[in-house]
Amino acid sequence: MDKAYIVSVLKKELDQLSPKTTPKVRAISQKHYPHIKDLPLDKLFELCEAFLEERRWDLGVIAYDFAYRKRKLYSLDTFKVFESWLFKYINDWGNCDDFTTHAFGYLIHDYPELSYQIVEWTKHEKFAVRRAAATVLIVPIKKHNQKIISPFVISDLLMHDDHYLVLKGYGWMLKIYLSTHQEDVIQYLKKNRDHMPSISFRYAIEKLSRDEKMKYFNL
Repeated sequence: MDKAYIVSVLKKELDQLSPKTTPKVRAISQKHYPHIKDLPLDKLFELCEAFLEERRWDLGVIAYDFAYRKRKLYSLDTFKVFESWLFKYINDWGNCDDFTTHAFGYLIHDYPELSYQIVEWTKHEKFAVRRAAATVLIVPIKKHNQKIISPFVISDLLMHDDHYLVLKGYGWMLKIYLSTHQEDVIQYLKKNRDHMPSISFRYAIEKLSRDEKMKYFNL
C-alpha cells in the first residue's frame, strides 16, 4: 500500500471540487473506499492516519468515514487508536462531531465499558476533547445502551466549562438522552436549572413542546 500515492490522488481530486462541500467529499470517500476495503484493520487505520497527518478537513472527513466503514471489526484495542486521533487531530467542533457521532460513538456502543475512560477527557486542555466526552455518548444513547457511563456524570463534570461549544455539547447530549429517559432528564434539569449555564439548558429542552416547557419549567 503506497500511502503517499493514495494521499496525492485524493488531494488532487478534492482540490478540483468547487464548491468543496462535505457531501461532495463524502461522495469521493464512497468512490474510493472499495479500492482499500480489503485492507486489514491496522493497515486501514495507518492509511487514515496518513490522511489526518495532512491536517486538511476534507481528508479528515475521508479518514473518519473509512474508519467508520470498518466498525464491525472494532475491538477494545481500537480505543487506543481513536483516542490518539482525538487528542492529536481533533481541534474544532466539526471534526469532533463527525468522529464521535460515527466511528468513535459506535466503538463506545459496542464496548460500553470503554465509556468510563472518557471521564479523563473532561479535564483535557483542548475544548474539542472535552466536547467529545459528551458527543461520543450520543450513538449509544440513541441505541438505548444501558451499560454506558451515566450521561449525568459527564454533564456534571462539564457543567461550568469555560468554552461555549462544550456547554452546547453536553446540552446536546442531554437533549438526546431526554428523548429516551425523559423523566430522569427532567428531574436532573430541575435540580440543576438554577446554576446550569442557560446555553446548555436551552439545548437540553429544545425538543420539548411548548406545553411541556410550561408544565415542567414554567417557560
